[in-house]
Amino acid sequence: MSFGKMNTFIDIISTTPAKDAEGFATTGDTILASVRAYKEDRHGGERWTNMAAFSTASSLFRFRKIPGMEVTAEMLITCSDGRYRILSAEDVRGRGMYIEVLAERLEPSVR
Repeated sequence: MSFGKMNTFIDIISTTPAKDAEGFATTGDTILASVRAYKEDRHGGERWTNMAAFSTASSLFRFRKIPGMEVTAEMLITCSDGRYRILSAEDVRGRGMYIEVLAERLEPSVR
């Protein structure tokens, strides 16, 4: 994967509950890493057909492995397109160089 294809800037965040001054619990975002990534949205290609088990996945992100950090399903990804919930994260070809994440776009709720 060349840097030319990694043209999307993403933040990997963790949502942690925190208490405000009045003692109410609120969720806050903590940015764990900011990296460049390759982003591919869901389309009718052969690759997405083979990933039928992840029918809710709307995007695929691929980025360099971050030393000392394990990407898990409890984390979120934010980019210029919106927020994404991580469904799965795995090492590409087991080499420890790239992480491939399948994610579902989170739609904001309208009140």
